Amino acid sequence: MTTAMRRGLIDLAILCAIGLLMGFLAPLSWDRAPVPIRYLYWMICILGAGGLAITLDAWLSRRIGVLWRRLLAVSVLAAPPTALLVLTAQHLLIGEAYSWPAYLKLSWQAWPILLAVITVRALVWRRPSPRIQTRILIAPPLPEAEAAFRRRLSARRRAARLIAVEAHDHYLKVHTDAGEELITLRFTDALDELSGAHGWRVHRSWWVAAEAVESVRWRRGAGEITLTGGLKAPVSRTHAPALKDAGWRSRTPRPALSANSTLDADASRRHLDR
Repeated sequence: MTTAMRRGLIDLAILCAIGLLMGFLAPLSWDRAPVPIRYLYWMICILGAGGLAITLDAWLSRRIGVLWRRLLAVSVLAAPPTALLVLTAQHLLIGEAYSWPAYLKLSWQAWPILLAVITVRALVWRRPSPRIQTRILIAPPLPEAEAAFRRRLSARRRAARLIAVEAHDHYLKVHTDAGEELITLRFTDALDELSGAHGWRVHRSWWVAAEAVESVRWRRGAGEITLTGGLKAPVSRTHAPALKDAGWRSRTPRPALSANSTLDADASRRHLDR
């Protein structure tokens, strides 16, 4: 079945449902008519007027882009021929005579009903707004970005994956996937040497590697980071914006990377607060 045929059948089903509903409600004093005549009348009116409105809507869609304007134009243009159709149905089914006053009255009555019918159809076919997801792609740090700092580590950990740097007075505890190591260095000097690496200062005594962050738990503006290997690091209110700007705004774990919805790696690089 083609798309056009499937859409046509759905439109027909919508019009039939509206016709049956109008036959059940029997507005405009049609509750006094016999039930079969009442349903037949509304099915003729709704199917005929609806088909005309759908045709007009397809024609005007190329000329009027704003939906509500197009619906208003369709209902106004379709009202006069719809009134003639309704008058003809009344003449055939209940013997109503043709008259100019009756035609004008039916034109005014047909307009709001047409507007309601094509609005329901427009809601059915309304396309959902596209949802754009963004993901942060954290590229591996360039070798030279951490080279000066890594030369301070022992040979065993010099090539290991850097996870975090924690300040302890005049010492630094360097966390890697090959274990921890204490080195003698001021925290501010370490921040200078790591300024080109992918990572953030998240506390007055903590720096974390961006690719080592597994999840962030926020509470009252501050937070706690879970890093590779289960290591926990605090996030102060002062340094929280850097993490939030990089996409860590909820308690959810690191989102899966997506090639067709990523940010530029350069945009995710945040220089450390000095």
